[in-house]
Amino acid sequence: MADSRPLEFAMRREGMEHALDGGLWFHRHLHSGEPMAHIVSSDKQLLLRVGRVLGMRPQWLQYKPLKQPRSGRRVPAWHWDLRGLYLAAGLELVGAEVETGDEVGVGPPS
Repeated sequence: MADSRPLEFAMRREGMEHALDGGLWFHRHLHSGEPMAHIVSSDKQLLLRVGRVLGMRPQWLQYKPLKQPRSGRRVPAWHWDLRGLYLAAGLELVGAEVETGDEVGVGPPS
């Protein structure tokens, strides 16, 4: 499946539009100084398939409606929180370079 690989975007708006159109958006950020990422989509089944590849438990998938930038309307959306080994696996999935270092935060997403 061509759309099963999460994509990164330089512009947050482009990533949000892609995710809310049913694609997979890989969004890196820091939480309390800890590197992490979200994989976001309005396609819950696609996210669950990616989660299986990453070893995520279905109950970790989080629901959060997001505002569609083009229309301003809220759209049902879900995301995975990726930290530690899950972040490393997510980076490999998107084809990004994986930094080596300590594996703080390995375990269920918060």
